[in-house]
Amino acid sequence: MATFVKINDFVEALAHKLHDLESDSLSIALSNTAPGSESPVPTADGNGVLANVTQISYANLSSRAITTTSSAVTSGTYKLTLDDLVLTASGGAVAQFRYVYIFNDTAAGKELIGYYDYGAAVDLADGDTFTIDFDGAAGVLTLV
Repeated sequence: MATFVKINDFVEALAHKLHDLESDSLSIALSNTAPGSESPVPTADGNGVLANVTQISYANLSSRAITTTSSAVTSGTYKLTLDDLVLTASGGAVAQFRYVYIFNDTAAGKELIGYYDYGAAVDLADGDTFTIDFDGAAGVLTLV
């Protein structure tokens, strides 16, 4: 399973009330460009917005909207849990991707939350599926 990498600006955006992780619409963006190769780099301070990600074409791809399962605090630790997302290629192949970004689709700047690096390009031919496992037990992220 790919490891979640938090975007630096997410912390500041959270402190400035740009995210309501319980009710905002979250979505994914797919890229085949390494975060450090982008210009500007979306993981660097001040650049954590969707406009700084080189996205693939989403032709032939199912919905990228994420469903929030739980956004809650237990014993002082907040955990965000998301339903796994199954991407399906329909009507043709989908462009290769390696990086899966989570972003806030409600926020005006489409602020990035984090991303997963799958280690190699993912190919989806017509009819193929790809499941993004958001780890229902541990959650996507915790705040202590």
